[in-house]
Amino acid sequence: MKFQGILFFPVTPFAEDGSVDEQLLARHIRRGVESGAGGVFVACGTGEFHALSPAEVGACARVAVAAAGGRVPVVAAAGGPLPLVRQQVERLAEAGVDGLLLLPPYLVNGPQPGLVDYVRAVTSAGPLPVIVYQRANAVPTPETAVELAQLPGVVGLKDGVGDIELMHRTVRGVRRAAGADFQFFNGLPTAEMTVHAYRGLGVPLYSSAVFAFAPEIALAFHRAVGEGDEETAGLLLDEFYVPLVRLRNERPGYAVSLVKAGVRLRGLPVGGVRAPLLDPTQDHLNRLAELLEHGLRLVPA
Repeated sequence: MKFQGILFFPVTPFAEDGSVDEQLLARHIRRGVESGAGGVFVACGTGEFHALSPAEVGACARVAVAAAGGRVPVVAAAGGPLPLVRQQVERLAEAGVDGLLLLPPYLVNGPQPGLVDYVRAVTSAGPLPVIVYQRANAVPTPETAVELAQLPGVVGLKDGVGDIELMHRTVRGVRRAAGADFQFFNGLPTAEMTVHAYRGLGVPLYSSAVFAFAPEIALAFHRAVGEGDEETAGLLLDEFYVPLVRLRNERPGYAVSLVKAGVRLRGLPVGGVRAPLLDPTQDHLNRLAELLEHGLRLVPA
């Protein structure tokens, strides 16, 4: 399971009765894959994993596998209490996903050996490759990261912390122990803001929330960085991404809510977010619409 390009984290559409709209999710994923996504991470953070039932996560996984049609890898989220994760692994394996994004265990702050035991228990529950999500109460030391990388079935680590010094030591330690095939991902909110720093650490892969609603902007930035076109990359950062981050920071949960609102602005009626998140205010929605329009105008012809 190897990735290239932008990693696509689709939102989870909800119908008027509150259920998952599987047909709309399929359209959303097909549109992303056809736009050039390098991988689909369904029912994860942007997809409101925290608000989905295990059955809904499984349904989203089945839809994503069918919609991607083998063109790119499909990964689904699992996490929380260990018995529940084991059930999720079985359900997702049946759905046909290519791998798991393992979110932190529920609430408890365990010691580092406990984190290793948690990941080992998940990898032993099924055959699916596992990407460990480093965030919240699951932040391995570089030494623990080396242990995790050497577990059978662990193929990557996604960083949601943003501690550059920690990540530098982690990447260097794991590369020495596990080799170049082990994959690292920049998973920070609005990851484009930190792409240059992570590329300096040898971590070019990143998740793009913007890709979910404005693939034109996300791809233009990705292409500019890859080609060394710092003029275009800088323009998109200064005039689109920085204002987007400023808006995102005005209310907790907007890292998801604004993305879902952006998908609606682009013509897919994916519904609102589930509690405890809140949808953007009308003022914030208007600002997002203006920013989106401006960002699209910045994309080189």
